[in-house]
Amino acid sequence: MKTKLAVVGAAGRMGRRIIALAVEGGQFDIIAAIEKPDHPDIGKDAGAVAGTGVLNVKVAGIYPDAPADAAIDFSQPHATVATVDYCLKNSVALVLGTTGLNDQQRDKIKAASKKIPILYATNMSVGMNVLFSLVGKVASMLGEEYDVEIIEQHHRFKKDAPSGSALTLAENISKATGRDFPACLVHGRSGKEALRQKGAIGIHAIRAGDITGIHSVIFGTLGETVTINHTAHTRDTFARGALRAAKWLVGKKPALYSMADVLGIT
Repeated sequence: MKTKLAVVGAAGRMGRRIIALAVEGGQFDIIAAIEKPDHPDIGKDAGAVAGTGVLNVKVAGIYPDAPADAAIDFSQPHATVATVDYCLKNSVALVLGTTGLNDQQRDKIKAASKKIPILYATNMSVGMNVLFSLVGKVASMLGEEYDVEIIEQHHRFKKDAPSGSALTLAENISKATGRDFPACLVHGRSGKEALRQKGAIGIHAIRAGDITGIHSVIFGTLGETVTINHTAHTRDTFARGALRAAKWLVGKKPALYSMADVLGIT
C-alpha cells in the first residue's frame, strides 16, 4: 500500500527532488505540494515542476483538507509552525529537515512530538548520520590534546550559517568530551589576537557556487592530523534519506525521532 505524502517546500531544490524520487520509487502517492503563497509556481502541476510528468496535484499556498500519512518539510523556519499545526490537526507523521530553527520553533516541535511522531534531522544523508555517530567516539579516543575544527561548504544560496549539520557535529563532539556547547564554539577567526583557545571547537562556513554539501572534521595535535570527511554529490542523497524516514515513521508512537533511529545507529 502506498504512503500518502504531503511535501512542504515542494517547488524548492529539495522539494522537487523529493517529489521526483517519490514518484520514481513507486511507494508514495503525492497528495499535496505546498509552497509559500507568492511563489511563482503556485497553481502549476507539482509533477511538471519536479520534472517527473503530470501528477494532477497543483502546487498550492495552503495546506490540504485531506490528511496525509506523512509530510516532509524542507522549507524555511517560519513555515515550520504551519506545517506542525497541519500535522497535529490531521495526525500526520512529520519528517522535518528545515535548518536554522530558533528556540521557540524547536520548543513547538518538541511539544508536538508528544502527540504525533516527528523525525527531525539536520541532515538526512545515511553517510552523514554515520559521521554524526562517529565524531564523538573519535574525539573521546583521541583525547583533549587534539584540537577540533569543523569546515562546512555549501552552495551560494544557503541562507543559514553555520549549517545545521556542522552544529550537530560540534554538539555530538561536545557531549562526548564534556565541552560546554555552544559556548565552546568559535566561528571563524580574525585579528591579531586570534590564538586558538584550548577546548574550543572552530567552525568555518564556506558558500560558493553549487556545492551540494561538504563537511570536514579535523582533529589535530602536534605531530599528526586526523580528518573525517563527508561529501554529498547530489541532493538526491538527502531526498532518499527523507523518503526512507517517512516510510519508517508512519505508524510509530508519538515521539521525537532522529535518523539514527531509522538507521538503528546507537
